[in-house]
Parts: sequence; C-alpha cells; structure tokens
Amino acid sequence: MRRLLTRLPLLALLAIAAAGCRQEAPTNSVRVSGHVEADDVQLAAEVGGRILELTIAEGDRVVAGQVIARLDTRDAALAIARLRAERAQADAQLRLLLAGSRQEDIRQAAAQVTAAEADIGAVESELINAQADLDRYEALLKANAGSRKSRDDAQARRDVARDRVAAAQQRARAMSEGAARVKAGARREEVEAARARVAVVDAQIATFEKAIGDAAVTAPAAGMITSKLVNVGEIIAPRAPLAVMTDLDHAWGEVFVDEPLVPRLALGQPATLYTDAGGVGLPGKVTFISPKAEFTPRNVQTAEERSRLVYRVKVTVDNSKGVLKPGMPVEAELPLR
Repeated sequence: MRRLLTRLPLLALLAIAAAGCRQEAPTNSVRVSGHVEADDVQLAAEVGGRILELTIAEGDRVVAGQVIARLDTRDAALAIARLRAERAQADAQLRLLLAGSRQEDIRQAAAQVTAAEADIGAVESELINAQADLDRYEALLKANAGSRKSRDDAQARRDVARDRVAAAQQRARAMSEGAARVKAGARREEVEAARARVAVVDAQIATFEKAIGDAAVTAPAAGMITSKLVNVGEIIAPRAPLAVMTDLDHAWGEVFVDEPLVPRLALGQPATLYTDAGGVGLPGKVTFISPKAEFTPRNVQTAEERSRLVYRVKVTVDNSKGVLKPGMPVEAELPLR
C-alpha cells in the first residue's frame, strides 16, 4: 500500500506530460461557413406612363447603359409642341421691346403733342372771348342797360371755355408723356420681365425633354435580371420598379469567424471561397470585418456552434463566371497572422 502511494505523484506528472504532448500546434488558417450575398438594384423609370417595350426576361444578363424598357412619350411631345409656340410668342415680345419704337411711332406721337398744344391755344382764345363777353355784360348790368339772363349766359360760356382749357392742357400733358415713353422705348423692368417669360418656357421645355429621355430605362451597371415585375402594356407610376437586377459579378461570401480568431485577421488579406460542389476555390480578399460581435446564425452547423460569439466577415471575389449565387452556402479559408 505504501509503495502504491509513493507512485501516485509520479503517475500524475506523467499524465500531465502526456497531455502536453497531445496539444495541437497553433493553426495558420481557419475554415469558416457562411453564405453568398450580392447587391440588388431596382430598375425604375423617373417618369410614369404606358410600357411600350420591355427587352428583358428573368435570367438575362445586361450591361451598363443597355435599354431595358421604353415608355410612351406622346403626351410629353405634345406638351413640348405647345410650349415651343408659347416660347415663340414670348421671344417675339422680347425682341419687340429690345427693338424700341419705330421712327413712324415717334413722329406720330410728336404730331399728337403738337395737335394737343394747338387745341390749347384755340380753347384759350375761346376763354378770352368768353371772359370779355362776361365783363361787358357785367358792366351793362351795373349800368342797368343789360339783362341778368345775358350776364348768366356769358358766365356759363366762360365756365365751359375754362373747363375746355383745363381738359386740353391735361390731354396735352398726357400726349407729351406718351411721346416721351415712345421715344425712350421699353423700360428695363419690362425687358427683364419679357426675358423671364422666355426663360420660364425654356425650363418647361427642358423638363418635358428630360421626361422623354427618362422614358428610355437603362441599366446602371452590369448584372443579371433576377425578377421582372411588369409587362408590356401596363401603366406604371413614376419611379415604380420595373425589374430587379443582381450584381453577380461582384458577389461576396458572408462568413462568421469565432471571436478568438478575429485579431488574427486583417482587411485586404487573401482568402478563398469554396462551394459545396468542391473543386478549386475562388480567390478573393477580406473587405470587411464587423466591429460588433453577434451569435452564430441559426442556419450554421450545430447548436453548440450557434451559441458562440462570432464576427461577420466579408470575402469579396471575382464572380464574372457566375459560379456564386445569392443565398448559396459557402466556406471560406482564411489565413491567420
């Protein structure tokens, strides 16, 4: 019994040494799981209208600038025709103001002023005569040689002549001011207002011309049509989606790395993505490491692995051959520093 007790410490030391020998050396890479993601772009027209042409189907590959749909533009074309007529009228009015008054108009205005001044002279003579008659009848009435009725009639003629003189003077002033305006031409504010009317019509024409251009819907980038949402003949609202395009050429793998391994990763480092089909992986690089920890998604491996804290890592690859599809499960091999 005593011999057995003396051997126990020795056996414990041997067990610890054996356990130390069985520890694995630190790995230089790790293989993690995830799935494929890609950017989706909703293709829509800036304007609304009836779809006249739709050149795409689900599964088609499109290039940047390719026309995928055309909308009816007849309403915009009719509006432009009407606005161009309005612009011609506004432009003619502007040119008329800039040209100023014609010499014939200036001479005619001057002649009207001369005629108005001559009228003043004529009615002033009538006023002088009427006043003289009134004075004479006043003297006769004082000498008891005339009648009151004659004096009153003379006073009435004098008052009428006085009113005619005032009216002629007012008419002459108006004619003189009008002649001055004709000679000076349009005011600066009138010219600016005419220019503004032309500019307003130009802006309206540009708006409808842009609407005609926007009626041809083009792809903003290369990709694959993954969903077609409308058909030819439908009437759509402005900015309503026509189709969904997926940028498969720049797909990426979204994988999840255990928290202890994250410090050994770096942005820009190489990585390789593998699909369930096997074969040679797709080379890529790490382009994003999430700054926040999260629990492993429920669709990854076992319940024990799902309970661990992980970091989301983005591995971008060249998928121009279309190997990767959104939602496809993948594994990434990541070298560790």
